[in-house]
Order: sequence, then structure tokens, then C-alpha cells
Amino acid sequence: MGHRLFRLGPTLKWVKTLVLLIPFALFSDHLLAQSADSKQTAEATTETRLLILGDSLSAGYGLLQAQSWVSLLQNIWNEQQRGIEVINAAISGETTDGGLARLPRLLTQHNPTHVLVELGGNDGLQGHNVTKLQQNLTQIVQLAKQHGAKVFLQDMQIPTNYGRRYNQMFSNSFKQVAQSEGIPLIPFFLEDIALNEALMQRDGIHPNAEGQPLIAEFMAKQLTPYLDESSQH
Repeated sequence: MGHRLFRLGPTLKWVKTLVLLIPFALFSDHLLAQSADSKQTAEATTETRLLILGDSLSAGYGLLQAQSWVSLLQNIWNEQQRGIEVINAAISGETTDGGLARLPRLLTQHNPTHVLVELGGNDGLQGHNVTKLQQNLTQIVQLAKQHGAKVFLQDMQIPTNYGRRYNQMFSNSFKQVAQSEGIPLIPFFLEDIALNEALMQRDGIHPNAEGQPLIAEFMAKQLTPYLDESSQH
């Protein structure tokens, strides 16, 4: 069929139209590609995406998502017009084993510029081996770094009834990881809130709706300087 059309030949008018349309189409494609590239470049250089890899303390356990400190933190930065997107990848019951397993997919899916690691509490509550906890945290931090993200490690605490030796080892593991990896250690956000029953749910482990805004304000003060510093480079 192609050969028959070729033998018949196009009219002069059709040829002129084709000649005019081809460069226009190529030019349009070039502009669209250039526009897409520019948009991607702008997003890559200006947008800040903070991925929170956490457990029930960040997942808003027992609350509406809009009440969680992570959502409230996003609201704070929106009001300040900082252009920061918060990606909440926290799930209730998560351990460092689970976080390590999920992280590669999350990094590929969301391509975060920053990662907050809020894990380890469930490891401690379940009496997991502290050496394994520390190894998992180190691997999580290194994976995020390899992806090009800046990492923050959330300090964690567990009830004192696990024994002084275990508690000390547990607490030290976060400091050691932050020190060895050269990353900021964010103070435990429940340190003061957990002592106030009016700000905690009945289980005594999770903050209630009244405690969430306090955590959001605390985390905004902790994280904003680091994010601002990164955006200046």
C-alpha cells in the first residue's frame, strides 16, 4: 500500500503544508520537552520533601490524620510558605526491621530530599537485641544517604521498667548511630509530654489530640533550621 501511494505522489499543496508542519511539530515537541525538563529541574532544585519513616507515634495512632503532629507540622510550614512537602510513611507497630525493608521502595517512590527516622521504640518495647537495633538504624541512615537525602535521627526512650542496663544500651544506640554517621540527633519529642497525663491517651504511650500541636511546634523548631540550611546550598 505504501508503494502505491508513493507512485501516485502528493499534490504540490500537500507538500507545502507538510513542509510547514514538520518544523512546527518539531519545534513544539522541543518546547514541550524543554518545558518539562525545566519543570523537573526546578522541582529538583527548589522543592524540599521530608519523608518521615516512623511508627505509631508519627502515624497518629488513635487520632484522625488531620490531628496528628505530622499533619500539623505540614500546616505550620504551609502557613510560613516554606515550600516543604511532608511525606508521612509512618505505620503503627513498625520496627527498625520493617522500616529497613520498606525504605528502598519509599526512596524510589518519593525521592525525598530529607528523611526523619523515627523508629526503634517498638524494638525497645519488644526487648529486641540492641546491637541489631543499632545495625538496622545504621543501614537505614546509609541507604537514605546513598539516595542523596539528608537524614535526621529521632532520639527515642522507653519506660524504665526494662531495667537500667537495657535502657542505657537502648538510649546510647541512637547517640552512637548519629555520631558515627554524622547526622543530627533530634531530641525525643515526648520527653515532657509523656509526663503529663492530660496530654496522653489512656495507654500512657501515645499522645492525645491535645499533645499533637505541642509536638508539631517542637519539631518545627528542631527541623526548620536544618531544612533552611540545606535549601541555601
